[in-house]
Amino acid sequence: MGGGAFILVLAVALAESAAPAERKCQLNGLWRNDQDSLMEISVLRDNGDFQGQYLTRVTLSGGCAQISPLRGAQQQPGEEGWPTFAFTVRWDKFSNATTAFVGQCFVDAGGKEMLRTMWLLREAVGSLEDDWKATRVGRNVFTRKRTTKEKILPNMSPLCEAVSSPAP
Repeated sequence: MGGGAFILVLAVALAESAAPAERKCQLNGLWRNDQDSLMEISVLRDNGDFQGQYLTRVTLSGGCAQISPLRGAQQQPGEEGWPTFAFTVRWDKFSNATTAFVGQCFVDAGGKEMLRTMWLLREAVGSLEDDWKATRVGRNVFTRKRTTKEKILPNMSPLCEAVSSPAP
């Protein structure tokens, strides 16, 4: 094998065994969390702003949830390519609540992308005395859901009536 071919084979082998810090993590696409909720980030702008849709599978009332809009921003990824981000989801189609998520995108040693997040859900309450019970906190881990179709969430949303507040 010639010197040039050997160097090419070596470069390919090194690229395939790159350390996790060298793998890039992209927010756009379809994600599923540990509660079986789905999130689709369909627009990711050069400045880090993004938008998409969220379909929660968990509601406080156990009722039907509908697709809700999400908007957020990511830090521009550094050399490691693992951006931090934040986004909000308005549950206005079936609830008077909003959830704010913050997190970071990671790639494990096997190449699996995941979003590790913490969230605060704020539900509207009817009085100042009930303010103490209006905010919930939790964690979610999202993993990428591979799909061949674009904008799949609208096809997965059930038809339903308005229901009570969701949890992410």
